[in-house]
Amino acid sequence: MAKTHTDSYTGTAKWLHWGMAAIWIASWCIGILATHWRDELNPGHGLTILHKALASTLLFLIVVRVAWRLSHPAPALPASMSPMMRRGAKVGHILLYAVALIALPLSGWYWSSVADKPIMLLGLYQLPPIVAPNETLYDLAKWIHTLMAWFCGALVGGHLLIALKHHFIDKDEILAGILPTRNR
Repeated sequence: MAKTHTDSYTGTAKWLHWGMAAIWIASWCIGILATHWRDELNPGHGLTILHKALASTLLFLIVVRVAWRLSHPAPALPASMSPMMRRGAKVGHILLYAVALIALPLSGWYWSSVADKPIMLLGLYQLPPIVAPNETLYDLAKWIHTLMAWFCGALVGGHLLIALKHHFIDKDEILAGILPTRNR
């Protein structure tokens, strides 16, 4: 099958983008609340359980998303973008996929495994631990996951700001091509 470029993402790509964005943002916010206001908002660990249930789905959805992206290329970038901006866009998207959608959930799974705490995938299926419990690694695992979460928050925030820049300043079609209502 020949790959062609259009000015808009497919409906499936849009669903995966916005669905995963909603899951990621909800999970990130819940994770921040669960850890930083643990005593006030999360005494029974309900927020932590919800955070893990949502975040763990990203590991499975990323497989679908990458497969879809490989078989359905992204729309071409505007000709007005410099080669350096094109490289930046590619690197930025790779970072979002690799760090925010793969490494961050994996680091949380690692932290839960080290702590001997279960992760229930949407409350239906318990994920197996990826390492044996080890309380001596608990603080390191927590630090890695927390640091990565804040880095990913900055990545996602930067992604949002750049998308808004394209729409309001550059006035190109990049943001419009991923919006759910855009069909061409």
